[in-house]
Amino acid sequence: MDFQDFLQILPYLADVNLPGEEAHNIMVPEERLRILKSINFDEIKPKNAGVMMLFYPKAGETHLVLIVRNSYEGVHSSQIAFPGGKYEKEDTDFEQTALRETYEEIGVEPDKIHVLKAFTHLYIPPSNFMVYPFLGICLDEITFYPDSNEVAAIIELPLTAFLSESIVVNAKINTSYAKSIEVPVFKIDEHIVWGATAMMLSELKIVLNSVLKKSKF
Repeated sequence: MDFQDFLQILPYLADVNLPGEEAHNIMVPEERLRILKSINFDEIKPKNAGVMMLFYPKAGETHLVLIVRNSYEGVHSSQIAFPGGKYEKEDTDFEQTALRETYEEIGVEPDKIHVLKAFTHLYIPPSNFMVYPFLGICLDEITFYPDSNEVAAIIELPLTAFLSESIVVNAKINTSYAKSIEVPVFKIDEHIVWGATAMMLSELKIVLNSVLKKSKF
């Protein structure tokens, strides 16, 4: 999608109602849903994190950036994610967390990002994090400077590819709660995106499709 056309739908995006858990649950297998429904958040006291769903122009076309996390001893090793990370006490809110972490992980300065909207937060059981996603827009092309300690690769996903129906498939993966389980995923080239990132992508895709139907684009 042409980036100038994408900019024309931003007012619709800012005002749209979010589908929330209904959109998240499309990408969640039954086993995970049962776990989520049984959680007492007052008891577990989750940590908080902010992530950035960042759109930007590349050769005139709208793109969305994702990262491949480095391999390490942890539950999110080598997974596909949005840039972002843990809330720190110096952060004024979760939006600032998302901006700060985006700069630290991929080198995009906070003043280059216009934060349009907060999306629906969601809980990640394996790491006990409540994640707060934000939709951001960068008006200029981006040169990424990934932090080699955290980021193995950058994925630049064209909006047209993201909106394609063929991007969502079923795949068998190993999770923290089941082995070789079939789950809905986003397939981006050779990358399989599942779990929390897929849930956030699901809400984002539904919102974009609803907005595009309302607009002339």
